[in-house]
Amino acid sequence: VQLQASGGGLVQAGESLRLSCAASGSLSSINRMGWYRQAPGKQRELVADITTTGSTNYADSVKGRFTISGDSAKNTVYMQMNSLKPEDTAVYYCNAQGVWFRQRYENWGQGTLVTVSS
Repeated sequence: VQLQASGGGLVQAGESLRLSCAASGSLSSINRMGWYRQAPGKQRELVADITTTGSTNYADSVKGRFTISGDSAKNTVYMQMNSLKPEDTAVYYCNAQGVWFRQRYENWGQGTLVTVSS
């Protein structure tokens, strides 16, 4: 599974951005996709993820502000980020997890930088 992330940029606090992650390859093997982020000097952390059945999970810091969704027709997962805060500044990475020939795997897309100015 290959992942192509896009949508990062520079915004002011309170503004919105939408990240996209387009998946290709063995899509039927995927059971979960999500977004992680890594700020300078910090560990990578889960922001939100979604299963192929539509169940979602969010970090407490983004609940009520971010929404993750999937479009199966476009093989793409989106994350709408509203009311952005300076502390949301990070490199955001798309992630896919699944099973292929009974082996669990985890693939990453390239990062996309989100910068929120105060």
